[in-house]
Amino acid sequence: MLQSGTKLSIARLLKIIIINLLTITLVLFTVALIRTLSLDRNVGLQLARWEKTRNISLAIDHRQREQQMEKFKEAIRIPTVSFSENENNGTALREFGSFLRKAFPTVFSSKLVHHQLVANYSHLFWVQGSQPDLVPYLLLAHLDVVPASESDGWDAPPFSAKEIDGFIYGRGTIDDKGALMGILQALEYLLMKGYAPRRGFYIALGHDEEARGGKGAVNIARLLKERGVQLSFILDEGLAIVDGVISGLQGPAALIGISEKGWATVKLSATMAPGHSSMPPRETSIGILAAAINRLEENPMPRLFGYGPERQIFEHLAHKFRLPLNFIMSNLWLFSPLLARVLERKPDTNAFVRTTTAVTMFNGGIKENIIPAYAEAFVNLRIHSAQTLQEVLDLIHSTVADQRVKIELIHGFDPLPVSSADERAFGFQIVKKTVLEMFPTVTVAPGVCIGNTDSRHFSDLTRNIYRFAPIWFKPGDPQRFHGINERISKKNYEELVEFYFSLIQNCDIKNVPEAHSSGHEL
Repeated sequence: MLQSGTKLSIARLLKIIIINLLTITLVLFTVALIRTLSLDRNVGLQLARWEKTRNISLAIDHRQREQQMEKFKEAIRIPTVSFSENENNGTALREFGSFLRKAFPTVFSSKLVHHQLVANYSHLFWVQGSQPDLVPYLLLAHLDVVPASESDGWDAPPFSAKEIDGFIYGRGTIDDKGALMGILQALEYLLMKGYAPRRGFYIALGHDEEARGGKGAVNIARLLKERGVQLSFILDEGLAIVDGVISGLQGPAALIGISEKGWATVKLSATMAPGHSSMPPRETSIGILAAAINRLEENPMPRLFGYGPERQIFEHLAHKFRLPLNFIMSNLWLFSPLLARVLERKPDTNAFVRTTTAVTMFNGGIKENIIPAYAEAFVNLRIHSAQTLQEVLDLIHSTVADQRVKIELIHGFDPLPVSSADERAFGFQIVKKTVLEMFPTVTVAPGVCIGNTDSRHFSDLTRNIYRFAPIWFKPGDPQRFHGINERISKKNYEELVEFYFSLIQNCDIKNVPEAHSSGHEL
């Protein structure tokens, strides 16, 4: 039995511990509150400090507007489908090349523009600048699309470019002929107006991005590398302007991708003795493999939210959420585990939290009364920026934990390096400046691409790769990407042209301005 003195000592000790815990909690809360209140809600560079450039105004008449829309529709009607790495529609790809020459005669005839066909179907343009000391940049897009069938339930045939309620429907409107045509149309207008850039730039149009870019982008990158080209930055497709897509976010946000998740396709297989279904063994190849797959699904990859660039997304957007979310997102140094648990509840936000695991194919058996000798399954993983391909493979082996299951890497690569998004990042700030000039009420933030783009093949040419096009995504629109009823509004396509028209001119400065602490937007 404890003596009264001992009880008193324990009581005092507990009191001291409670007081200290309350004090620590109060200090942490105070620090978090100060951080939230002092958060620079308009991180950016002052417009007045930018080098003065007299941008040409994009003033086109009704006839030109109709012509540019008809050219865009014609691009959508050409079925430049990539079916696989070794199968594409070569006839359509050649037709698209001829179409580009017809659609943009000034681009192809200008003395400032040098054009080269790469790997039969891809295109590389070099637009010569007047100041060779300015490091060039690259605008990247692709002309191939994923397959689509009218029988899937489209409101309009997927290669019809049919207009419904102000939207152009068709495969490629979002991915990626909108950006491709927007870039070339912008350059066509600039050249027609007598524009000559100070900073030279490249335009690369791959023909097999949807099949990993092994022939188009890879060969374009190889050519540039052989010529000793180094780039200031690259701008490719990737993220967009989201409006009403992120739950709780007030107002639209332009997300500029500064990295991409890695990729792994892994084959799991099991081999057992075949037999008749009337005398089944205790375990079959299908059962063994199914159990292994079940373990992978029941044991997801570890939470890594806060250890990669995804943290910057929420910190930049924090002030656009109401309490308590803005308080939590402004203080991820404290609340990352809490937010991660919330995000992992939905598939679209779970992708920010971890390496995702998706079983995409399962094959086994040839007849209903024969126990098969062999079964196989394919698993696709998108690797979080804080992990490596090898770490993911090691986790798969330890989770499956069955020597009877063979695990093979079919294809994979590590997550892409993270490009800078600070005040001195030339490419990021040029894109941001252009966005805010066009859409002053949009919040700009760095983001992470869950999918992959051709830009990864150019990582030897620059450390600064950005993935963005000003395509507006409203609720339901992200599902149209590679899905049914892919579409873009006529107004949004016109905005794409205007964006690249301004971006090219905005790049004609030597450096971004010095950062200021006043907190005003561009």
